[in-house]
Formats: sequence, structure tokens, C-alpha cells
Amino acid sequence: MKATDELRKEHEGILLMLRILEAISQKIQQGSMIDPDDLGKIVEFLSVFADKCHHGKEEDFLFPALEASGIPSEGGPIGVMLEEHKIGRSLIAKLKASVVLYRLGEEKAPADFASAAGEYIALLRQHIDKENNILFLMADRVLDSAKDDTLFTSFEKLEMERIGAGKHEEFHALLKQLRDKYMN
Repeated sequence: MKATDELRKEHEGILLMLRILEAISQKIQQGSMIDPDDLGKIVEFLSVFADKCHHGKEEDFLFPALEASGIPSEGGPIGVMLEEHKIGRSLIAKLKASVVLYRLGEEKAPADFASAAGEYIALLRQHIDKENNILFLMADRVLDSAKDDTLFTSFEKLEMERIGAGKHEEFHALLKQLRDKYMN
């Protein structure tokens, strides 16, 4: 499997979580109360799996490999991806803050959560589309099989160091649990 195939596969899990988040946001906007523990788990998934693990693989290994292969960071697709990662982190921080206030029963917390979720969903969907259909195709063209193997090994090591053994599987179980609960 190519390193970009692993990233694409992770995108599938992230896109599923975005659909779950969208369904929950709609329920919140309709006045439904959502279990704050579920909201916390979603934010943890986005923070740990999507950002720390997935974006970490891109920022620490894929993007430098692409730069070394002649794809510029400044003014090119890598720079755009890095900026979008930064925006995503600020939206995750807003989601985290709104979950804290939601737990406390703060009146505007549900609207704040739904608003930040909507922005994050829109950002990540177009971000993933650009990576899958532009950046990863470029990577597949410019990275030879030796470099690709090195990337794949680096990805596995990063995952073990940043999220630990078994956490990836826990996140996939969480996706199934939340999908079954909120996407009926």
C-alpha cells in the first residue's frame, strides 16, 4: 500500500465523523440535547486522530518529502494545506470550548458548537477533496517507491508515538458507535 493510500483511508474515517458531526449539529439546532460525553469524544477524535495523527503524518513527513522532490511550500498546494490545518486547529479549539460550556448548561453553547462544527465540516470537506484529488496525485507522481516505503514506515511510527497502540482501533469503534446512535 502507498503512503497516500493510508492517508486516503484515514480521510474516509474523518469524513464519516464529519457526517456524524453534521447530524448532531442539526439535532442541536433543532433543540435536541446531545450527550456532552459524545461531543467530547468527537472533539477528541478530531484533535487526536484528524489533527495530531493524520495531519502530523502530512506535516512531519509527506510535505517535507514533496518539498524535497521539488513541490514548493510557499505559494503552492503545501502552503494551502498548512494554512488550512491551522484554521482547523482554531476551529477545534472553539469546539472544545463550546463543549465545556455545553456541559455547564451555558445558554449559547449549543449554537456556538453548531456554528464551529459547520465551519469545521465545510473546511475539512474541501480540504480532503483537494488532498485526495490534487496533492496526493502529485505525491504519487513524484515520490519513488523507496521514498514511499520510508513514508509508510514513518507514518506507522508516528501513529504509535502520538496516539499509542490500539487507539486507532478505538477511534474506529467510536465511529461505528456514534454512527449507529446519531445517523439513523
